[in-house]
Amino acid sequence: MTTANIKVKTDGNGIATMPQTEAFFKFPDPPERTPEMTTFDHLSVNGNVHYLIHHLGKQETTLVAGERYVSLAPTRDMTGLRYPDLIVAFDVDPAAYKARNAYVISDQGKAPDFVLEIASRSTGSIDTGVKRDDYAALGITEYWRFDETGEHHGTRLAGDRLVDGQYDPIPIVEIEEGVLEGYSATLHLNLRWQHGQLAWHDPDTNRHILTMDDESERADNAEARADNAEARADALEAELRRLRS
Repeated sequence: MTTANIKVKTDGNGIATMPQTEAFFKFPDPPERTPEMTTFDHLSVNGNVHYLIHHLGKQETTLVAGERYVSLAPTRDMTGLRYPDLIVAFDVDPAAYKARNAYVISDQGKAPDFVLEIASRSTGSIDTGVKRDDYAALGITEYWRFDETGEHHGTRLAGDRLVDGQYDPIPIVEIEEGVLEGYSATLHLNLRWQHGQLAWHDPDTNRHILTMDDESERADNAEARADNAEARADALEAELRRLRS
Protein backbone atom coordinates (compact mmCIF):
# COMPACT_ATOMS: atom_id res chain seq x y z
CA MET A 1 0.00 0.00 0.00
CA THR A 2 1.17 3.53 -0.75
CA THR A 3 0.12 6.21 1.68
CA ALA A 4 0.78 9.92 1.72
CA ASN A 5 3.50 11.17 4.06
CA ILE A 6 1.13 12.70 6.59
CA LYS A 7 2.52 13.56 10.00
CA VAL A 8 -0.41 13.15 12.33
CA LYS A 9 -0.28 14.93 15.68
CA THR A 10 -2.53 14.16 18.60
CA ASP A 11 -4.06 16.31 21.29
CA GLY A 12 -3.99 15.53 25.01
CA ASN A 13 -6.75 12.96 24.57
CA GLY A 14 -4.95 11.10 21.81
CA ILE A 15 -7.26 12.50 19.11
CA ALA A 16 -5.63 13.09 15.73
CA THR A 17 -5.29 16.77 14.82
CA MET A 18 -3.91 18.58 11.80
CA PRO A 19 -3.14 22.23 11.02
CA GLN A 20 -5.72 23.99 8.86
CA THR A 21 -3.64 25.06 5.88
CA GLU A 22 -4.40 25.41 2.19
CA ALA A 23 -2.35 22.27 1.55
CA PHE A 24 -4.10 20.28 4.26
CA PHE A 25 -7.48 20.82 5.82
CA LYS A 26 -10.06 18.89 7.80
CA PHE A 27 -13.29 18.09 5.97
CA PRO A 28 -16.51 19.43 7.51
CA ASP A 29 -19.06 17.05 8.95
CA PRO A 30 -21.70 15.94 6.44
CA PRO A 31 -25.28 17.22 6.87
CA GLU A 32 -27.14 15.90 9.90
CA ARG A 33 -29.31 12.84 9.40
CA THR A 34 -33.05 13.38 9.26
CA PRO A 35 -35.32 11.55 11.74
CA GLU A 36 -36.61 9.15 9.07
CA MET A 37 -33.11 7.75 8.44
CA THR A 38 -32.62 4.46 10.29
CA THR A 39 -28.83 4.18 10.19
CA PHE A 40 -28.56 4.44 13.98
CA ASP A 41 -31.11 1.64 14.46
CA HIS A 42 -29.29 -0.85 12.25
CA LEU A 43 -25.63 -0.01 12.86
CA SER A 44 -25.19 1.66 16.24
CA VAL A 45 -27.87 1.02 18.85
CA ASN A 46 -27.85 -2.76 18.18
CA GLY A 47 -24.04 -2.99 18.37
CA ASN A 48 -23.49 -4.02 14.74
CA VAL A 49 -20.50 -1.72 14.20
CA HIS A 50 -18.97 -2.79 17.53
CA TYR A 51 -19.30 -6.47 16.61
CA LEU A 52 -17.73 -5.89 13.20
CA ILE A 53 -14.79 -3.91 14.55
CA HIS A 54 -13.88 -6.64 17.01
CA HIS A 55 -14.46 -9.44 14.53
CA LEU A 56 -12.21 -7.92 11.86
CA GLY A 57 -9.50 -6.94 14.36
CA LYS A 58 -6.21 -5.20 13.43
CA GLN A 59 -7.65 -1.84 14.42
CA GLU A 60 -4.32 -0.11 13.79
CA THR A 61 -4.69 -0.78 10.03
CA THR A 62 -8.38 -1.65 9.60
CA LEU A 63 -10.91 1.17 9.38
CA VAL A 64 -14.56 0.56 10.26
CA ALA A 65 -16.34 3.90 10.22
CA GLY A 66 -19.06 5.86 8.48
CA GLU A 67 -21.05 9.00 7.85
CA ARG A 68 -17.99 10.90 6.66
CA TYR A 69 -17.13 12.00 3.13
CA VAL A 70 -15.27 9.82 0.64
CA SER A 71 -13.21 11.79 -1.85
CA LEU A 72 -10.61 10.98 -4.48
CA ALA A 73 -8.44 13.87 -3.30
CA PRO A 74 -8.54 16.82 -0.88
CA THR A 75 -11.13 19.40 -1.92
CA ARG A 76 -13.06 22.22 -0.34
CA ASP A 77 -15.97 21.63 -2.72
CA MET A 78 -18.32 19.06 -1.17
CA THR A 79 -20.61 19.05 -4.21
CA GLY A 80 -21.36 15.50 -5.30
CA LEU A 81 -19.28 13.85 -2.58
CA ARG A 82 -20.80 10.80 -0.89
CA TYR A 83 -20.79 9.86 2.78
CA PRO A 84 -21.63 6.15 3.19
CA ASP A 85 -23.38 4.85 6.28
CA LEU A 86 -20.56 2.32 6.74
CA ILE A 87 -17.03 2.06 5.33
CA VAL A 88 -14.57 -0.80 5.79
CA ALA A 89 -11.01 -0.45 4.53
CA PHE A 90 -8.07 -2.77 5.14
CA ASP A 91 -4.37 -1.85 5.26
CA VAL A 92 -5.01 1.87 5.70
CA ASP A 93 -4.23 4.61 8.20
CA PRO A 94 -7.19 5.24 10.56
CA ALA A 95 -5.35 8.19 12.13
CA ALA A 96 -5.22 9.95 8.75
CA TYR A 97 -8.95 9.33 8.34
CA LYS A 98 -9.64 10.94 11.71
CA ALA A 99 -7.34 13.84 10.93
CA ARG A 100 -9.09 14.54 7.63
CA ASN A 101 -12.55 13.78 9.02
CA ALA A 102 -12.98 11.98 5.70
CA TYR A 103 -11.73 9.05 3.67
CA VAL A 104 -9.40 10.62 1.10
CA ILE A 105 -8.27 8.04 -1.43
CA SER A 106 -5.10 9.94 -2.34
CA ASP A 107 -4.13 9.96 1.36
CA GLN A 108 -4.78 6.26 1.87
CA GLY A 109 -3.44 5.06 -1.49
CA LYS A 110 -6.57 2.97 -2.18
CA ALA A 111 -10.34 3.11 -2.25
CA PRO A 112 -12.42 1.64 0.59
CA ASP A 113 -12.96 -2.10 0.27
CA PHE A 114 -16.61 -2.11 1.36
CA VAL A 115 -19.43 0.36 1.77
CA LEU A 116 -22.98 -0.12 3.02
CA GLU A 117 -26.01 2.15 2.74
CA ILE A 118 -29.11 1.85 4.92
CA ALA A 119 -32.30 2.77 3.05
CA SER A 120 -34.46 5.76 3.81
CA ARG A 121 -37.33 7.38 1.95
CA SER A 122 -35.23 10.40 0.97
CA THR A 123 -32.12 8.48 -0.21
CA GLY A 124 -33.51 5.22 -1.61
CA SER A 125 -33.45 6.10 -5.31
CA ILE A 126 -30.03 7.75 -4.95
CA ASP A 127 -28.59 4.64 -3.26
CA THR A 128 -29.67 2.41 -6.15
CA GLY A 129 -28.89 4.93 -8.91
CA VAL A 130 -26.20 7.58 -9.10
CA LYS A 131 -24.56 6.55 -5.84
CA ARG A 132 -23.96 3.07 -7.24
CA ASP A 133 -22.26 4.63 -10.27
CA ASP A 134 -20.22 6.96 -8.08
CA TYR A 135 -18.93 4.16 -5.85
CA ALA A 136 -17.92 2.12 -8.89
CA ALA A 137 -16.06 5.14 -10.29
CA LEU A 138 -14.24 5.53 -6.97
CA GLY A 139 -13.08 1.91 -7.20
CA ILE A 140 -14.88 0.64 -4.09
CA THR A 141 -14.69 -3.16 -4.24
CA GLU A 142 -18.10 -3.97 -2.76
CA TYR A 143 -21.24 -1.88 -2.41
CA TRP A 144 -24.09 -3.22 -0.25
CA ARG A 145 -27.60 -1.93 0.43
CA PHE A 146 -29.93 -2.84 3.30
CA ASP A 147 -33.61 -1.90 3.39
CA GLU A 148 -35.65 -2.82 6.46
CA THR A 149 -38.93 -2.82 4.53
CA GLY A 150 -37.81 -3.23 0.93
CA GLU A 151 -39.87 -0.17 0.01
CA HIS A 152 -37.04 2.29 -0.70
CA HIS A 153 -34.42 0.19 -2.52
CA GLY A 154 -36.95 -2.06 -4.21
CA THR A 155 -35.34 -5.03 -2.47
CA ARG A 156 -34.42 -5.79 1.12
CA LEU A 157 -30.77 -6.78 0.63
CA ALA A 158 -28.47 -6.20 -2.33
CA GLY A 159 -24.74 -6.26 -2.97
CA ASP A 160 -22.43 -5.54 -5.88
CA ARG A 161 -18.82 -6.47 -6.53
CA LEU A 162 -16.53 -4.45 -8.78
CA VAL A 163 -15.43 -6.38 -11.88
CA ASP A 164 -13.47 -4.58 -14.62
CA GLY A 165 -14.63 -1.20 -13.35
CA GLN A 166 -18.33 -2.08 -13.20
CA TYR A 167 -20.54 -3.58 -10.53
CA ASP A 168 -21.84 -7.12 -10.88
CA PRO A 169 -24.71 -8.14 -8.57
CA ILE A 170 -23.84 -10.51 -5.72
CA PRO A 171 -26.31 -13.41 -5.43
CA ILE A 172 -28.83 -13.05 -2.61
CA VAL A 173 -30.68 -16.17 -1.45
CA GLU A 174 -33.58 -16.78 0.90
CA ILE A 175 -32.20 -19.39 3.29
CA GLU A 176 -35.45 -19.62 5.25
CA GLU A 177 -38.64 -17.65 5.56
CA GLY A 178 -37.81 -14.09 6.58
CA VAL A 179 -34.03 -14.50 6.16
CA LEU A 180 -32.10 -13.29 3.10
CA GLU A 181 -28.34 -13.78 2.78
CA GLY A 182 -25.47 -12.74 0.54
CA TYR A 183 -21.75 -13.45 0.80
CA SER A 184 -19.22 -10.63 1.06
CA ALA A 185 -15.89 -11.98 -0.18
CA THR A 186 -14.28 -8.74 0.98
CA LEU A 187 -15.28 -9.27 4.62
CA HIS A 188 -15.53 -13.06 4.41
CA LEU A 189 -18.93 -12.72 6.05
CA ASN A 190 -22.52 -13.43 5.13
CA LEU A 191 -24.72 -10.35 5.35
CA ARG A 192 -28.29 -11.14 6.36
CA TRP A 193 -31.62 -9.40 6.23
CA GLN A 194 -33.14 -11.27 9.15
CA HIS A 195 -36.75 -10.34 9.91
CA GLY A 196 -35.98 -6.70 9.20
CA GLN A 197 -32.63 -6.62 11.04
CA LEU A 198 -29.09 -6.51 9.67
CA ALA A 199 -26.85 -9.35 10.83
CA TRP A 200 -23.28 -10.56 10.18
CA HIS A 201 -22.77 -14.34 10.00
CA ASP A 202 -19.48 -16.21 9.84
CA PRO A 203 -19.63 -18.67 6.90
CA ASP A 204 -17.10 -20.95 8.64
CA THR A 205 -19.36 -21.47 11.67
CA ASN A 206 -22.73 -20.43 10.22
CA ARG A 207 -23.24 -18.41 13.39
CA HIS A 208 -23.53 -14.70 14.08
CA ILE A 209 -20.18 -13.11 14.81
CA LEU A 210 -19.33 -12.61 18.47
CA THR A 211 -21.61 -10.14 20.25
CA MET A 212 -21.34 -8.30 23.56
CA ASP A 213 -23.77 -10.83 25.08
CA ASP A 214 -21.52 -13.67 23.90
CA GLU A 215 -18.49 -11.96 25.45
CA SER A 216 -20.33 -11.48 28.73
CA GLU A 217 -21.50 -15.10 28.74
CA ARG A 218 -17.98 -16.35 28.06
CA ALA A 219 -16.62 -14.23 30.92
CA ASP A 220 -19.35 -15.51 33.25
CA ASN A 221 -18.64 -19.12 32.23
CA ALA A 222 -14.90 -18.65 32.77
CA GLU A 223 -15.55 -17.16 36.20
CA ALA A 224 -17.88 -20.05 37.08
CA ARG A 225 -15.26 -22.60 35.98
CA ALA A 226 -12.65 -20.86 38.10
CA ASP A 227 -15.00 -20.86 41.11
CA ASN A 228 -15.73 -24.58 40.62
CA ALA A 229 -12.04 -25.39 40.35
CA GLU A 230 -11.33 -23.43 43.52
CA ALA A 231 -14.17 -25.22 45.33
CA ARG A 232 -12.85 -28.63 44.23
CA ALA A 233 -9.35 -27.70 45.41
CA ASP A 234 -10.71 -26.58 48.78
CA ALA A 235 -12.70 -29.81 49.12
CA LEU A 236 -9.63 -31.92 48.27
CA GLU A 237 -7.51 -30.03 50.78
CA ALA A 238 -10.18 -30.54 53.45
CA GLU A 239 -10.32 -34.26 52.70
CA LEU A 240 -6.53 -34.55 52.93
CA ARG A 241 -6.56 -32.80 56.32
CA ARG A 242 -9.26 -35.19 57.52
CA LEU A 243 -7.26 -38.22 56.45
CA ARG A 244 -4.12 -36.95 58.21
CA SER A 245 -5.97 -36.31 61.49
